[in-house]
Amino acid sequence: MSVCLCRMFLVGLTGGIASGKSTVSSALKELGCPVIDADVVARQALVVELHSPAYQRIVQHFGSEILLENGEIDREKLGHIIFSNPEKRRLLNSLTHPEIQKVMLKQIVGYFLRGYRYVILDVPLLFEMRRLTRFLKHTVVVYCDPATQLSRLMQRDRLTQEQAEMRIASQMPLNEKRGLASHVVDNSGSREDTHRQVLRLHAQLEDSMDFLLVRALAIATATGIGGLLLFSLKQLLS
Repeated sequence: MSVCLCRMFLVGLTGGIASGKSTVSSALKELGCPVIDADVVARQALVVELHSPAYQRIVQHFGSEILLENGEIDREKLGHIIFSNPEKRRLLNSLTHPEIQKVMLKQIVGYFLRGYRYVILDVPLLFEMRRLTRFLKHTVVVYCDPATQLSRLMQRDRLTQEQAEMRIASQMPLNEKRGLASHVVDNSGSREDTHRQVLRLHAQLEDSMDFLLVRALAIATATGIGGLLLFSLKQLLS
């Protein structure tokens, strides 16, 4: 295997509710970065597909009252339940995260096989899902100051201050996430300032020469000799 084939790595992107993670993720996509969005995977693979195992488990534990008339899960209603009840939030995560990670793993392998030098994993609960961080070479937190976060959330979701504060409190504090990250994008200011920070981050990733075992696993799988290794990686991520 040539050295250049091993120069692949994973980047974790996270933030807090209304911190601007989606803005940064979209900017990275526009720059040509491969991004796997865990929320999109959850919506497409778990919630929209009415007969998926995760869908059935969610309905079994939360009841048919969370369903819309067409049978799909009412994400807003489910959101109200989990944001006000930490135990139910942990239950939902335990039901969905294994399936989400399996789908993301397949997409990661696909990007590596197509020759990408790195893949960005957009994961809201990145640091809460400790199993995933061990595979990441870089972690990026999209930060904004608490007052800005509260104001944006109230305006975006049309929430009262009490409702917004409850949703923010349900997550790991942004200051704590910032301390765990290898890169921070401060989204407290203007869109232009955030875009400049994204450009600097993109340049650093493009210049990086980091390595990750996942690339070797992907190449081995493509040549038909890595089934056991891939299975082991799946077990670690699930």
